[in-house]
Amino acid sequence: MHTKLFTRILGYGLVAVLISSCASSRPSNIDNICSIFDDSRSWYTAAKKAQQRWGSPISVSMAIIYQESGFRARAKPERNRFLWIFPGKRPSSAYGFAQALDSTWEDYERLSDNGRASRSNFSDAVDFVGWYNANSSRINGISKSDARGLYFAYHEGNGGYQRGTYREKQWLLDAGGRVQSNSDRFAIQLNGCREELDKNWFQRRLF
Repeated sequence: MHTKLFTRILGYGLVAVLISSCASSRPSNIDNICSIFDDSRSWYTAAKKAQQRWGSPISVSMAIIYQESGFRARAKPERNRFLWIFPGKRPSSAYGFAQALDSTWEDYERLSDNGRASRSNFSDAVDFVGWYNANSSRINGISKSDARGLYFAYHEGNGGYQRGTYREKQWLLDAGGRVQSNSDRFAIQLNGCREELDKNWFQRRLF
């Protein structure tokens, strides 16, 4: 009886550990892309796969995610305040790593053949950013390495980008500058550690 109970408890514990290990945790150093990918090689694999699929450089996609959520899996916009005290509604349905809106995420699921995607899953989120950037490049002719321009289209929508709505928002112009700066820094950092990241498990253990 005691043996069966112990086995059942142990089984529940293993399930809990597995669930915990599958959860996306925030990197310890979000300012260094090498540190981010060293913490989680699966993130590098996902970012590399998204780049190969959509042509959006890893550094650009990572800079946009950095700006949008700070690499928090379940990030949401802060609630508006009623009478400066009471929490009200959130300003949008943005959620997850990429802060994707409900409607835009549904478009992505339908058009990218990724119908079971989750906004709190890094692999899905970085693929979404790559997909969106590819659309922005196709629709508005923005270079896939132009992190600033792609972020304006990402935030305002491609219609808003065409109308130049971002030009009227100084805070967004500033944010676009930060995205470009982070993308440039990430690209330089990645050049220094890409060879190590591309090694498989056996190569890392051998050398």
